[in-house]
Amino acid sequence: MVDVADKASTVREAVAECVVRMAPATLRAVKDGTAKGDALQVARVSGIMAAKRTPDLIPLTHPLPLTSVSVDFEFVRGGVRVLATARVTGQTGVESSDRGGCGEPDPHRHDQGR
Repeated sequence: MVDVADKASTVREAVAECVVRMAPATLRAVKDGTAKGDALQVARVSGIMAAKRTPDLIPLTHPLPLTSVSVDFEFVRGGVRVLATARVTGQTGVESSDRGGCGEPDPHRHDQGR
């Protein structure tokens, strides 16, 4: 793990984006909801939790006192666009946390859409 003790604290923000492609039937189920509930709401909570737990998921990342995490979705042709933003005031970047917030929701959308 990199020593960041001598670095000054600054406000840092990172944004990650991905597009999850899915079959038309799955996309309809995600849009309309299923008996399992709202897939995007479950995915949002999952992404925020993943961002908060990044040091447990990605080796050698610093635990950070995140000040904000958001996970937003947009329906696009053939799938869902995910935009995750993480902010921190600290001595090291927050880039790994935004990636966790973007990548973790995907399995939940898939499961909820079945």
